[in-house]
Amino acid sequence: MVSDFFFPNFGGVESHIYYLSQCLLKLGHKVVVMTHAYGKRSGVRYVTGGLKVYYVPWRPFLMQNTLPTLFMTFPIIRTILIREKISVVHGHQAFSTTCHEALMHARTMGYKVVFTDHSLYGFADVGSIHMNKVLQFTLADIDQAICVSHTSKENTVLRSGISPEKVFMVPNAVDTAMFTPSSTRLSCDEIIIVVISRLVYRKGADLLVEVIPEVCRLFPKMLGAVPHAQVRSVLISGHIFLNSSLTEAFCIAILEAASCGLLTVSTRVGGVPEVLPDDMIVLAEPDPEDMVRAVRQAIDILPGIDPQIMHRRMKKLYSWDDVAKRTEIVYDRAMQSSNTNLLDRLPRYLTCGAWAGKLFCLVMIINYLVWCLLEFLQPAEGIEEVPDIGSLHIRLDSADDQCETQGN
Repeated sequence: MVSDFFFPNFGGVESHIYYLSQCLLKLGHKVVVMTHAYGKRSGVRYVTGGLKVYYVPWRPFLMQNTLPTLFMTFPIIRTILIREKISVVHGHQAFSTTCHEALMHARTMGYKVVFTDHSLYGFADVGSIHMNKVLQFTLADIDQAICVSHTSKENTVLRSGISPEKVFMVPNAVDTAMFTPSSTRLSCDEIIIVVISRLVYRKGADLLVEVIPEVCRLFPKMLGAVPHAQVRSVLISGHIFLNSSLTEAFCIAILEAASCGLLTVSTRVGGVPEVLPDDMIVLAEPDPEDMVRAVRQAIDILPGIDPQIMHRRMKKLYSWDDVAKRTEIVYDRAMQSSNTNLLDRLPRYLTCGAWAGKLFCLVMIINYLVWCLLEFLQPAEGIEEVPDIGSLHIRLDSADDQCETQGN
């Protein structure tokens, strides 16, 4: 798993990588995460379940992304892939620099690669045009891709030009064991609306101020930044969860709120309409008046909402174990794809544009020559492979089985 976004940073991508990795470990796979250093957190760390994380000593440059270097990251990425005996390199998030560079180097070395897109992008502004061209370069020579919603899949196919047959839809999920409703049902005499979101434009912070004008007057009472461990305690203090995003591929926060038994009011954007059944969410256009209308509608139907029933429904609808099994299918499909040499791969980049295609071919040729140089200076046979200690989940299960056998 490769991305600039991982714990201790919090967000949808970080949660997706963590929970997916934990479930893959339970299924018997070896999983290694590679990300950049976070503050003093650098080097190799082990987290829950024996998940191994490489916090490579690269510093974030902008919005938790590392500075693009193209070829400078090749030596350390090559060493990690060889040491850990990697089979599939799985990159996450379209605007992760480490993800794009790792996938490029992995393809040069002949590894199978999979990419997951977690966000939606436009087509007209300068930033989107640049990002879409980078995505087109990365996905031109990829084995399989994953999107978290059907809307996200359509967006990725249009932006990158990748064949829809190579793109799978695998949704996000929620840890329903962590996000549970309050044991006592809240009174509806006073309705409490909860908003948990990053206060950025994409998440509709400006729209939120218009929907709830009192937010300025009540600013001293706002909770401010909330640690992820306290999100549930904030959610169960309310009746309605309000999401004002202007663009969203999926929105895990909606799942967390629904798992805690809250009725959701959200803007009808991106993949949000695909997330919950109609009786668990009230949708509105990203317009202040329509969102106020949606909140009023939610308050009217609130007495008929049973948090415990909603929680049980969420347990059936979304499971990280199911996400892991569906991702396994994508990995199997990637492993079955044919191996190709550089000359067979270059025509795929030529389709990226009259000038861009030639530039991408040049980049890949240089990358191949860098790989040859690295193989000469430090042959792969001389790189020590890491002993496979196995998954902590497997070892714990084996210990339990031994205890049961001895007990019998």
